[in-house]
Amino acid sequence: MKLRTLKDLKNISGKTVFLTADFNISLENGHIGNDTRIVETLPTINYLKKRGATIIIASHLGRPRGYDAAFSLKPVAHKLRELTKTDVKLIDNFWEKKALDVISREKQKNIILLENIRFFEGEEKNDRNFSKHLASMADFFVNDAFGTSHRVHSSIVGITEFLPSYAGLLMEMEIHMLSKAISSPKRPLLLIIGGAKTPEKISVIERLLNIADTVALGGAIANTFLAAWGFGTGRSLVDYEMVEMARVVFWKTTRKHCALLLPTDVVISDMERKAKPKVVPYTHVPHNVAIYDIGPKTQSHYRELIKEAGTIIWNGPMGLYEDPRFRKGTDTLLESLASSSAFTIIGGGDTLTSISKAKYLEKIGHVSSGGSAMLAYLEKGTLPGIEVLLSNGENT
Repeated sequence: MKLRTLKDLKNISGKTVFLTADFNISLENGHIGNDTRIVETLPTINYLKKRGATIIIASHLGRPRGYDAAFSLKPVAHKLRELTKTDVKLIDNFWEKKALDVISREKQKNIILLENIRFFEGEEKNDRNFSKHLASMADFFVNDAFGTSHRVHSSIVGITEFLPSYAGLLMEMEIHMLSKAISSPKRPLLLIIGGAKTPEKISVIERLLNIADTVALGGAIANTFLAAWGFGTGRSLVDYEMVEMARVVFWKTTRKHCALLLPTDVVISDMERKAKPKVVPYTHVPHNVAIYDIGPKTQSHYRELIKEAGTIIWNGPMGLYEDPRFRKGTDTLLESLASSSAFTIIGGGDTLTSISKAKYLEKIGHVSSGGSAMLAYLEKGTLPGIEVLLSNGENT
């Protein structure tokens, strides 16, 4: 079934579009630290504005439990006004029926931004009545929030039961780029996985063993695989509940035409990170220290793999990048990635946060707006938020 996209949405002048976006940005003292996710949605917003549509936008921010001023979208509203050069009206208590009159009145002259969608518990429960309430605000639904489309929430999935539904321009690009990387990759295909979140990343590794030529590991997930192989990891961050699953992945790798690589040397220090960092072989990690980065030999090996690759997908930093002493592995790979001629994709919140120089981003083929969503798409080839756009294809 064909994905219904924004370009299929005709005759929208004077109509209202409910747009779900991913404005889950970082805030620093109440101010936006990085507006990339807002900027990435501007093509869809401008597309709708140019064609005379009225726009209502929904997004979450953080993980609030009920109303919490610390997670308010007020800074986002301010930034949207600045970027769109249009008045933006932030609507509180949008889940109340009486809010519909306010929205109907204000949307004629402003872009409407609903306050943090997760302030109402019905959102994450995919409450049908709440979904219907959201749908009553508009004539069409557009999902441009790839980064949250792995969630079965009201503003992602539930609303599509009541409105003709389409993928936004950012969503369409994400699907195109990721599909290109896994369905018809230029060989060799190199998958670099770091960071933590071991359960979901192991699932991705297991699936992509059928597709990738090489899977190279770093970060905390590499520690779990080292432990599964039987090597001591000292007091490193290890997901011991996933050790047995890692052993299963090792076994499956022996039956695939794919190499699974672990760090051959690592950078260690004590738990308080007061001791001077030291490089040791992966086989000689003392019991009273922790692994904080991949070592220089591993960096060199991974750098060579990047030079030879035709397609590269990277998710997760190689070490504790927040500490400058343990970001060398991540920076080295990023530098190599930026100079590579391969088709490159990077994604994940920590991955993007770990990038120390913005100029590197300009040389990456595609920077995914999704972290967990990107991993879920790589694993399953679809997402709940995409599936409902396919099934609603008959709506006009």
